[in-house]
Amino acid sequence: MSKIYLVPTPIGNLEDMTFRAIRILKEVDFILAEDTRTSGKLLKYFEIVTPMHSHHMHNEHKSLEGIIKRIKAGETCALISDAGTPAISDPGFLLTRACVENNIEVDCLPGATAFVPALVNSGLPNDKFVFEGFLPVKKGRQTRFLALAEEKRTMIFYESPHKILKTLSNFIEYFGAERQVSVSRELTKMFEETIRGTASEVLAHYTKKPPKGEIVIVVEGKK
Repeated sequence: MSKIYLVPTPIGNLEDMTFRAIRILKEVDFILAEDTRTSGKLLKYFEIVTPMHSHHMHNEHKSLEGIIKRIKAGETCALISDAGTPAISDPGFLLTRACVENNIEVDCLPGATAFVPALVNSGLPNDKFVFEGFLPVKKGRQTRFLALAEEKRTMIFYESPHKILKTLSNFIEYFGAERQVSVSRELTKMFEETIRGTASEVLAHYTKKPPKGEIVIVVEGKK
């Protein structure tokens, strides 16, 4: 049966790989990986020898047709990213849409993703939230913040260490210095930490102690 699996991979701790994910990666005909070097280490660790091909933001448009042909011919495929669930701020959307358009079954496995634990451990309301991913770097950044200034749901952002001070300063400018913020860093890894407080307090903390690693920011909505 024509089918593609979207398989989450650990965001840091290899013990977060599920038994089902390992089985699927061993059973499919081929694996599409964001970075074959990074994923190669994962496959080697779990003794997975399935053929692997590169599929990332720079080649996903050109490779779509060939992938669809292979799956429609009867092969099964698994898509993985460097870490977390495919298509969440990673390649995957274009391929998933193409499969749906070609009546190819899409099976997304549950598993690791960074924003869920960051949201849950933030202590901020999680009954309603909006995932924003990475903010625009320049063009459209101000427009996005102006729109989010009226957002009442909890907001979730991904950010890089060298941009976090700018982003926290923007929160103060557009949301106010007293807006509650939770920053989770290096989730599931040895030096995992979560810093909570007002936007001004968290900015002061990271001004004194510049962060390293992957970062998820959770921000209180407007009251």
